[in-house]
Amino acid sequence: MHAEVGDLLHVRGRTVGSHERQGEVLEVRGENGAPPYLIRFDDGHESLVFPGTDCVVEHHTS
Repeated sequence: MHAEVGDLLHVRGRTVGSHERQGEVLEVRGENGAPPYLIRFDDGHESLVFPGTDCVVEHHTS
């Protein structure tokens, strides 16, 4: 997985009834765009994320 600051991270719900969450990549702490990522989610909280197979990066376009 590769991300840059400003990209969006979509986290799909893992169970029935779970909602997708999305957040903006604030920091990329791995080398060459690799995880972990500091994410600010839609509800305003920030978290260090090690994305799994339930995550998709939407690249920011200028």
